[in-house]
Amino acid sequence: MTRDQLLTAPDTAFPTLRGAVAGLPPYVPGRRSAGRDIAALASNESHYEPLPAAAAAVAAAAGTMNRYPDSAAVELRERIARHLGVTAGEVAAGPGSVGVLQQIITGLCDAGDEVIFAWRSFEAYPILVELAGALPVRIPLDGAEGHDLDAMAAAVTARTKVILLCTPNNPTGVPISHERIEAFLRSVRSDVLVVIDEAYVEYAEAGSGPDSLALYRQYPNVCILRTFSKAYGLAGLRVGYAVAAPDIAEGLRRTALPFSVSALAQKAAIASLDAGEEMEARVTAVKQERVRMAALLEAQGWKLQASQGNFLWIRADDRLLARLVDAFDAAGIMVRAYQGDGMRITVADPASNDRVLGLLAAHAA
Repeated sequence: MTRDQLLTAPDTAFPTLRGAVAGLPPYVPGRRSAGRDIAALASNESHYEPLPAAAAAVAAAAGTMNRYPDSAAVELRERIARHLGVTAGEVAAGPGSVGVLQQIITGLCDAGDEVIFAWRSFEAYPILVELAGALPVRIPLDGAEGHDLDAMAAAVTARTKVILLCTPNNPTGVPISHERIEAFLRSVRSDVLVVIDEAYVEYAEAGSGPDSLALYRQYPNVCILRTFSKAYGLAGLRVGYAVAAPDIAEGLRRTALPFSVSALAQKAAIASLDAGEEMEARVTAVKQERVRMAALLEAQGWKLQASQGNFLWIRADDRLLARLVDAFDAAGIMVRAYQGDGMRITVADPASNDRVLGLLAAHAA
C-alpha cells in the first residue's frame, strides 16, 4: 500500500501531536542576514566580537569536543556562586536563560496550573508555558510600558505556580524598581515562585531596578534568572543560569536535558566572568550610545520610555509600523517589529546607530 493510500484509509491511525503543541505558535527570532552592509539590530546581541579570554578558552577546549561536558556544570556553578556571593547548590545552569526558564516551568507546573507575566514581554514566555500544558496569564503593561504589579497581584489564583517579572522588560526596556517588587512580594503567597528575569541587568543603570540578590535572601520564593547571551556576548554558545533556594535549584538541575550546556560554553562563561572589567567597558560604551540615541530621537519628536536594556522601544500602530519596517528593510537595517505594539531596535556601534537615527529622522512626526 502506498503512503497516499495509507493516508486515505479510514481505519488507519497515525501519530498526532499533543493539542498544546499543534496549536503552539513558533518562537520568532530576530531576522538574520550575513550581508556586509546589513546592520543586524533585531536580536539584542552584543555587536562586539567575543571577549578575547572567552575566545581563547573555547579554542583551548576545542580539542575535547569528543567528550561529553560536565552535565552538572560544577566548575561553572561554583564560579557563578563566587561572583554573586551564593553557594553552588543555589545555582542551576542551562542552555541560555530561556532553557533554564523551561526547566523552571517544567519543574513547577502541572497541566492547568497558571503562570502570570506582563504582556508584551519576552515572546518565549507563553510558548514555554503552553508547551508544559500550563495556562499563560497575560497582564497588559501599564501606560508607562512597565509591569502593572497591582493587576498581576490581583490575577493570582489558587492555581498560580509561577510569576515572571522581566526587568528591564523585553522589549520595552522599562525596569521594575526594588521598592515595587518588594511590595509585590509581600502581597503574593509564599508558595508561588517569583522569577526575576534579568537577561539585560548588566545594561541597567545602578538603582534603576531591583537588588535581586537582596530580595532573594529575604524571600525564599524568589528565583533570579540571568544569561551570558547579552552583555557577555555568548549568544551563540547558549548558557544561562538561575539562582534559587537549594531545593528548587536541585529540582531545576533534575529537569535539565542532560549535557545541555556544552563544555565550550561552560569554559567561555567562566572566562567571561573572569574578564569582568573588559565586559563592563563594553557595556558602558553601549549605555552611552543608548543615551545619545534616545536624546536625539526625542529631539526628532519620538516619544520614548527610558530603556535600561541594550535596545530602544518605539510604540507604533500597525500603519506606522509597516512603514517603518519597509524603510528599515530598504536601508539594510534589521530591526524587530511586534505587530500591534511597536518596534525594538538594538543599540550597536555608533555607525549603525547613526544609520538608525538618520532613517527615523525622515519618518518623525
